[in-house]
Parts: sequence; structure tokens; C-alpha cells
Amino acid sequence: MPPGEPFVIQVPDAVLDDLRARLRRTRWPKPSPEPSWEQGVELEYLHDLLDYWADGFDWRAQEERLNAFAHFRARVDGVDIHYVHERARGGHGIPLILTHGWPSSFVEHLQIAPLLADSFDVVIPSLPGYGFSKRPARATTRDTARLWHALMRGLGYEHYAAQGGDFGASVTTYMALDDPAPLLAIHLHQIDDTPYTGPGSRPLSDAEREYREKVAHWDATERGYSAIQSTKPQTVAYALNDSPAGLAAWIVEKWRSWSGSLERIDRDVLLTNLTIYWATQTIGGSMRDYYDERWHGSTIGPDDFVAVPTAVALFANEHVSEGTPPREWAERLYDIRRWTVMPRGGHFAPAEEPEALARDIEAFFRDLL
Repeated sequence: MPPGEPFVIQVPDAVLDDLRARLRRTRWPKPSPEPSWEQGVELEYLHDLLDYWADGFDWRAQEERLNAFAHFRARVDGVDIHYVHERARGGHGIPLILTHGWPSSFVEHLQIAPLLADSFDVVIPSLPGYGFSKRPARATTRDTARLWHALMRGLGYEHYAAQGGDFGASVTTYMALDDPAPLLAIHLHQIDDTPYTGPGSRPLSDAEREYREKVAHWDATERGYSAIQSTKPQTVAYALNDSPAGLAAWIVEKWRSWSGSLERIDRDVLLTNLTIYWATQTIGGSMRDYYDERWHGSTIGPDDFVAVPTAVALFANEHVSEGTPPREWAERLYDIRRWTVMPRGGHFAPAEEPEALARDIEAFFRDLL
């Protein structure tokens, strides 16, 4: 891979003017008969958020903040990938690739990048089909894992580490399963892949059985979005690509329900994330991840085990799958060297609790290497 070309984020004025006009013309539905967020995003909350997005949010200030980081775009195995590459302040940092998930973007991990700058060379790519990365016709997390290895090698790193949550946790896992040799260690702030529990595996513990029951309940009550996105993502894309109100509702509902609260998520960070989806018209491509994983993705088999040293930081308000798994569940798949249960924070930990996550990453590598 040739070195990436410097990249500058610059959304045209016409795109921003159109966005604001659409926000001001939102055709609102009637409020839900159920209280608060029971049937989805609360009308009053979304009304206030969109008012601010149209008439208070300063994209140009956020764009300047984003461009303070070193952005690049490179052709990686035929796919144009956008990434941020920040080298350690004193040089000789541990190379670390950080991977976001859905419905997030590289912006989430930018919240911890400055906190890691003393010890790490940080690489933060946009997943294929998100933001400023192009998407091939098909892109599973296993496919992306291969791209990330190629990216890191192309940047000149022989050995490096990886970190992620949500789809980023799965990408990181497949990096360690399929090509472990260059990996020093991995760090996850959510476990996205299901360990093998079929014939030949040890019996489930009481805690594991309870966790699986919670997962089943969450699937039955919260996974409607996934059923749509893994079967008919194109149909939903027409609505979300055309309506910023619809896009905001679809994404914000997940940021709230998966973290338990929006109080610790900076509103400008949330709207920066939304504006990137809108300006790049990538919500359709991002949802296609669910389709590709369902029909073309991999499952963990009886012989799969991540022998790369692994740290897991679990956040108390992680509401995907109704909470956090027991350690023995993770140990079916990973060589767990560090297990941290955080007192607060949720699914979007880099944006919610950047200080806690960054310190856990630093402590893991300080103790390990």
C-alpha cells in the first residue's frame, strides 16, 4: 500500500444550507401515546435537537476541530479508506488501531486520541462505507480485519495493537484470529462475537445461563432495527438518506438506549457524527454491514480461540444485550489478561467516558509490555 494522501474534511456550503432547510421544514408526527421514549425517540427531545442542529450547531467549528488531526486516505486492497494517524508526542509510541462501530464514526474515538498521545501511535480508520471511506460491494467484519492488517503494514508497522467496540470489537477479534503474528495485544470495550457453546464445549455456568437469557430478552425487544438492516437495508436507506429528522431519530435512539442516557455525551459530538452521516450520504452503506454479516459473515467455531493477550473493559450502562457478560463467557474465546468493570458509561464508551477508557488501555499495555 502506498502512503496515504493527506485528506481535509470540507463539506460544501450548499450541503449545509440544504441540511438546515430540510431541518426547518421537518414534518412532525404526532407524539407517542406512551410516556417518554417507550415507543422510540421522544418528540420534545428530537424537536429541541433539530432546532439546535439547524440554528445553533456550528459545523465549521467542528470541522476545524476535526481537521486539527492528521487525516489521510489510501487505497487499501482496492478500497479507499479514510483514517486519522496521530503519532506519539515523544516518538516510539505503540502502534494502536482503534475501530468504531454502528451507528458511530471515527469521531467517537477522537475523544480518546489526545489522551493516548504520550504512549501510542494512534490510527483511527472509518469503517468501509462510513464517512469518508468507500465501501466495496460486500464488507464483513472479517473482510475489514484483513484491510486493517494491510493498512497497518502499509504504514510501516511490523507489530501493533488493536482496540474496538461494537463492530469494531468484531473486526479486532478477527484480526487476532486470522493473523495474530503482528498483534501485540487487543483491547475491547464490548464483546460483539458469541463464543462457541455447542457440542464439546464445557457446560454453561449459572452466570452464563443468566446472561444468555438476558441476551434473548434483549433480542426479542430491541433488535427490530437489526432485523430490518440485515434483510432490507436499501428500503430504509431511502428515508434516512432523504430526511435529516429521520436520520437523527434512527441514530439518536440507539445512542440513548445503548448507553442508558445522553447526559454524558456531548451534544456537539453527537451532531458531528450525524452531520458526517448526512454530508457523506453513508447511512445506507453503514446499515449494509448487518446484511453482509447475516448472509455472508462468519460464526465462531469450536476451534476458534484468540491467543493474543486480551483486555476487556466493560461499562456499567452498556445496554446492548441487557448488560455485561461474565468473565467466563469471554474466556471461552479470549486469553483474558485484564478485566475491568467500569462504574459508569455505556456502549459508546470513547465518547461517554474517554478518560476512563484511555487510562484502562494505557494500564493494560504498561503492565503487559
